[in-house]
Amino acid sequence: MAQNPHVIGDEWERDIMRIAVIGTGVAGSLLAEMLQGHRGITLDAFDRLAPGEEAEAGTGLNVGPNAMKALRLHLPQRHAAVRAAALPWSRWTIEMADGERLFDLDLAEVAEEPGIRLRWSALYDVLRAPMAGRTRRGCTLEALEEDAKGRLVPVLREGGGLIRPGGYDLLVAGDGRYSALRAITLGAPKSRLHGVALTRLLVPDASGAPLDDYGQWFNGAARLLAYKLPGGSAYIAGSVPLDAAEAEIPAAARSAGFQHALYTPPGRIAPAMAWMRDRLVEHAPRLHWARLQESPLERMALDGRVLLLGDAAHAMLPTLGQGATQAVEDGVLAGAVLRAGGGPEAVARLRDSRVEWVRQFSLEASDTLLPGFSPLAREARAGSLAKSGADFMAQLRRLYTEVPGPEAVSAGLVEQV
Repeated sequence: MAQNPHVIGDEWERDIMRIAVIGTGVAGSLLAEMLQGHRGITLDAFDRLAPGEEAEAGTGLNVGPNAMKALRLHLPQRHAAVRAAALPWSRWTIEMADGERLFDLDLAEVAEEPGIRLRWSALYDVLRAPMAGRTRRGCTLEALEEDAKGRLVPVLREGGGLIRPGGYDLLVAGDGRYSALRAITLGAPKSRLHGVALTRLLVPDASGAPLDDYGQWFNGAARLLAYKLPGGSAYIAGSVPLDAAEAEIPAAARSAGFQHALYTPPGRIAPAMAWMRDRLVEHAPRLHWARLQESPLERMALDGRVLLLGDAAHAMLPTLGQGATQAVEDGVLAGAVLRAGGGPEAVARLRDSRVEWVRQFSLEASDTLLPGFSPLAREARAGSLAKSGADFMAQLRRLYTEVPGPEAVSAGLVEQV
């Protein structure tokens, strides 16, 4: 990585690394907080959204215990702030539509602390707060140039014109699944589709909902997932099997009648399932639709002058709640590496094997959603019943606890020298 002198006041200070974070999502915000004010680094942050535009971003999400451990070890103040804004995710249950229970896990059996559940907008508020006054908002990346010293210059559209804020030794892509920085440097990723459509719904008033912590309910291959959020709201996510991996979402699936039939079992229906189904029917026109998909991992571009984090690096399946969770790990651990004197290559060595393992584990855990599988399957590593077995529990424990602290990150860098 190039190291260039910069004027500080009336003196020259050498070995200053200039870093720009493009996109202050989960990973970008945390990296920026880790690096702000750190000796030897100057940091600028840019985001395409104007202040307030993310107020209704997404709906709800659950964040795994491993993200909370990463925050606790590396950013304890942010850990406390996130905890205060969220409800704990302490239990995970799976039932059939009639209420038959297939799986019941107290996360304390496999994790060191609970996960969390909250609204996306609340998470953004908490994570962006430390850099709120230092982030240039309303800036959209359009191109890259180089200055006379070979540093990358982002070309950003702000209002009606273009700005070039200067040359940087390192650009960090924190701009999400549809990252402009990744598209400019590596091309848009080719997503892998898995033959399932997903719906999302935020129910503002869930005071009468017969559910609370993280639960899943199956009517055949169709699944509902729900949990309550701070403020009395609830999040409901549905899944609709498609005919093929690349199939489009059929227009008929968006109707209230289709939603009612999809989640109504032939016999008894559990109260929670009935409540969720009725909310989906009531709000069918405003369901948010997507397809179950993931994109390949890319950590660096342009000879290590671009570092990709979070969904910009590895958009993954949502089954284990590891999308935002791995973005948290990325942000704090990349920050720890850069603070300790490492570069993008060291971030890749620390993170990429774990990310690939989490991606594979998330795919395996998605078996009950995929065509040809059943939640009642009893084979090893298949179905909800098998998830109570020792193998799945061991993998969850690895997922939720194997997060390196600052000392481990520094020791790993020393070993690599």
